[in-house]
Amino acid sequence: MAAQTETPFLTDIETIRERARSHLHCGPVTPGYEGDLDLAVKLLNEALATEIVCTLRYRYHYVAAQGINSEAVREEFLEHAQDELEHAMWLAERIDQLGGNPSFNPEGVLTRSASEYVEGADLVSMLKEDLVAERIAVQTYQEITRYFADRDPTTRRLFERILEKEEEHASEMHDLLVRHEGKPMLDS
Repeated sequence: MAAQTETPFLTDIETIRERARSHLHCGPVTPGYEGDLDLAVKLLNEALATEIVCTLRYRYHYVAAQGINSEAVREEFLEHAQDELEHAMWLAERIDQLGGNPSFNPEGVLTRSASEYVEGADLVSMLKEDLVAERIAVQTYQEITRYFADRDPTTRRLFERILEKEEEHASEMHDLLVRHEGKPMLDS
C-alpha cells in the first residue's frame, strides 16, 4: 500500500481571511473560481436570450391558441411561459453574481438565443414549435452543464435545475401531440 502524502484540504484560514478582505470588489467570485468568467457570462446571456424568446413564444401561443382542445393547452402554454420567465430571472441573477451584465436588450435577443421565435399557424403547429424549442434548450443546456462541471458548480447546478424543467416541458408538449395524433411521435 502506497504511503499517502498529507495535503491540506484548504488553504490556511489566515490566507482565506486576507483574500476575502482584499478582494471585496469581486463579490462572490473568489480566487478558487476555476471557470472563464467572460465565457460564463456569454453562455449565461445566450441562455437568458433563449429563455426570453421561449417566454414570448409561449405567451403568444397562450393568447392565439384556438380550437376545441385549446383551453387545456392554453393553460399549459401559460404555465410554461411563467417557468421560462423564472428561468430568465435565475440566469440574470447568476450573471450579476459573476460580475457580468445580464442582457435584456431586445436588440439581438434572437441572434443570441438558441431557439427561434416561430408562432405556428394552428394549435398543432404551435405544439410542434414548442417541442422543437424545448429539444433545442435541452441539448444546449446539457452541453453547457457538461462545460461547467467542476469549473463552476453553482452555475452547473443552475443549468441542471433549468434542464430538468425543460425536459418536463418537452415531455408535456410531446404528450399533448400524442393525444392529438393518437400515436407516439418518438422515433423507434
